[in-house]
Amino acid sequence: MIRFRSALALLLLLITAPVAARGAAPVRVTLQTSAGPILVELAMDRAPITAGNFLRYVDEKRFDGTVFYRAARTRNAATQGFIQGGIRHSLRRSRPPIAHEPTSRTGLKHVDGALSMARGEPGSAMGDFFITVGAAPAMDARPGNPGYAVFGRVVAGMGVVRRILAGKTYADRGSGAMKGQMLIQPVTIVTARRAR
Repeated sequence: MIRFRSALALLLLLITAPVAARGAAPVRVTLQTSAGPILVELAMDRAPITAGNFLRYVDEKRFDGTVFYRAARTRNAATQGFIQGGIRHSLRRSRPPIAHEPTSRTGLKHVDGALSMARGEPGSAMGDFFITVGAAPAMDARPGNPGYAVFGRVVAGMGVVRRILAGKTYADRGSGAMKGQMLIQPVTIVTARRAR
């Protein structure tokens, strides 16, 4: 009888654990920037690898003193695009690259205010991320294109994000897709902390 109860208790734990994880309070992080605060909510349940990686950078204070350095505005709508920030491939601040979690697996999309990982090849993302202004469905995964990994969203501070996107950029700096998108005055991420 004791074995039966132990087995039943274990079975109930295994069944209810995923439900409990889904019902857990969301994890929020405040990016205190020189342009004002941005509050983001991480999708720990849907993108655990990517959100967990971002949270490790936060908890280890690796984002403190980094910057938003890129403002990528769309050609036909200067008020849409994305801003990019983070460690800028600093070896001193970096953690090992993480596996790619495509939007086709997580169900998350590049909607207005999406928090997503910057990367070169899939599986190379470390500590650089971007925030979309306006929907960016071309960044979602689709057949033949792995897309980028959304792992959260902005819940407060989109006005700050839009101000950063509107910042002046160098016309001739940056290479490839980044040419003309490097901010003349990068915006400092003073601190990145879990929100209370």
